[in-house]
Amino acid sequence: MVNKTLSAEQLRLIAHRFKALAEPSRLEILNALRPGEQTVSEILEVTGLSQANVSRHLQVLHAAGFVDRRKDGVATRYRLADTDVLKLCDLVCGRLEREVAATRKLFEG
Repeated sequence: MVNKTLSAEQLRLIAHRFKALAEPSRLEILNALRPGEQTVSEILEVTGLSQANVSRHLQVLHAAGFVDRRKDGVATRYRLADTDVLKLCDLVCGRLEREVAATRKLFEG
């Protein structure tokens, strides 16, 4: 990545995206979509969240550009708009794992 200074508008847009990811239930929905396209009912089954919550969170994720949707008869199917969001989640998880390992090492030694 090229080192550059971001404009205030760019930072505002980035903050908006991160705000959409700052809810654990939304991350759970994104994780449920890892294998591929799913209906709301399928997402409910995987996450255990209520239908009202899943629908509300899917709207936020769609507005932020993280999920796409398409009609399939009477059902709406959701999928990740781009798997880059999963790369971001995996990056943060990797960082957390390294921090836990370092902390564990301090207490073991």
